[in-house]
Amino acid sequence: MFSSIRWRILIPYALLILVSLTGLGIYLNNVLYQSQLQNLEARLSDSAQIISDSLSNDLANELSTSDITARAEHWADILDARVTIISYDGTVLGESHTDPTLMNNHIARPEIQSALSTGYGSSLRYSQTVQYELLYVAVPILRDEQVIGFARVSLPLEQIESQRAQIRRTIIIGSVVTIGAAVILSIFIATLVTRPIRSLTREAQQMIEGEATKYLPTSRRDEVGQLTQAFNALVEKLQTQISALQSEQGTFTAMLQQMTDGVLIVNENGRLTLFNAAAERLFDTRESRAIGRSLAEVIRQHQLIDLWQQCIDTGQEQFIALELPRQGTFVQSIAIPLGEALPGHILMLFQDLTRIRRLETVRRDFISNISHELRTPLASLKALTETLQTGALEDPPAARRFLYRMETEVDALSHMVSELLELTRIESGQVPLKLKSVKPRKLLTKAKERLGVQAERNRVVITLDCPKNLPPVRADRPRLGQVLVNLLHNAIKFTPEGGEIKLCARQQGDKVLFSVQDTGSGIPADDLPRIFERFYKTDPARSSGGTGLGLAIARHLVEAHGGRIWADSVEGEGSTFFFTIPTV
Repeated sequence: MFSSIRWRILIPYALLILVSLTGLGIYLNNVLYQSQLQNLEARLSDSAQIISDSLSNDLANELSTSDITARAEHWADILDARVTIISYDGTVLGESHTDPTLMNNHIARPEIQSALSTGYGSSLRYSQTVQYELLYVAVPILRDEQVIGFARVSLPLEQIESQRAQIRRTIIIGSVVTIGAAVILSIFIATLVTRPIRSLTREAQQMIEGEATKYLPTSRRDEVGQLTQAFNALVEKLQTQISALQSEQGTFTAMLQQMTDGVLIVNENGRLTLFNAAAERLFDTRESRAIGRSLAEVIRQHQLIDLWQQCIDTGQEQFIALELPRQGTFVQSIAIPLGEALPGHILMLFQDLTRIRRLETVRRDFISNISHELRTPLASLKALTETLQTGALEDPPAARRFLYRMETEVDALSHMVSELLELTRIESGQVPLKLKSVKPRKLLTKAKERLGVQAERNRVVITLDCPKNLPPVRADRPRLGQVLVNLLHNAIKFTPEGGEIKLCARQQGDKVLFSVQDTGSGIPADDLPRIFERFYKTDPARSSGGTGLGLAIARHLVEAHGGRIWADSVEGEGSTFFFTIPTV
């Protein structure tokens, strides 16, 4: 702090004013206090003398204590003070604020002793009678030049202390204002003296950090003025170059950071000199780690390294589309030689086509699946219709049989369309969930009861394993019941006779883990990641019935509840489907 010229001026100046004003304030406070105390004492002395003169005759007539007390109270009201009348031997004859019969002998009081010996006495002390500090003034009551008693007047020092505190506050406020003004003035003076030097220092520091600088006006003819002029000349020469470079760099940086395609520049030695944000996300590495390293160290993909090498060898643009196994993305890469701008440098662009490819795969699979699912019932309906047209209508029993089969196929189509609509509504959020507190055991019991007949018909045993003290989950009971029914229906369908299905629920942190375990045929490992897709069936012949939408609906309903669904399976040994639902 003291290394700055401004502080060297400011701090001593402020300390000098602070010490001076503090001493002056203490002195003035004591002087004013003594002055007020003397004025108060003079006032009390005059009041005591008036009371003494008025009682000189009455006290000689031996008035009663009550009469003297009444006189004391009367004078106390007039003077707004405490009045005490004391006999020659120190007995309290009258008191304005206290019962005189309860008061001690006052002959030993300092003010009484002084009044007895000199004709006037004063004392400043704490009163045990009224329990606060008082200023006492006492004068003798004379009769024929003989002391027959004493008149004492006293006032509390609260008023003086209040005035003293007010004066102290005034002095403090004045001192603070004065110090503040002095500090502001000293800051102004110090700033005025050091401003040119600080401006030069600041601008020089900005130049070091690469920031823009400005022209510094000066009218001074001293050394500081000459230094400022020289600095301005330097700034003027560099400003144009700096502005041009910054503008170009800013445009280039903004363009690279906003690009969704990964951009790399590789020099003639195969090392990276540029690596944008999109490339960081694509290759899962930081720019600081990539710059200066070789292309092979960063991307670790021989096809891309070959692409760069071919571009160098041919001097022409090259491109390739491939999947990056480590990142799990599908990219199209283009290598472009930068020619004369940067000889030997290759610009490599990477377009992430993973989402487009995934959407194309989903679209193609969806069209294939829906076509396959519709072809069988439509072909059956067409065959049945042609059969009826070619003469089966003339055979009523056969016609009724064909019509029944046609109704079955139409029902299957209607069921498929209904499930498609239901799945679409769930995916688009058009099915509001009525979330309530639901016991997991009730959900499992309801699903078991609903499909119990089907399980008995297939000779499959369903067991329930769910503790009664499980916390309730926050769920839409019909929708979550639909999930359990879909999973249990699939388990029954793929479990052979004599098999077993176990419905379980366990607490897992702030969620409840549900599971449906069967001893069926299991799911092939290649099919397991795709079983929750629309129309996906593990049966290659697709003859197991159903629309292939049940698991897709279950997945969307579980996710709508804030949970997660997955499956574990070993082919030939059975499958277990799990899903979690948050507790209340």
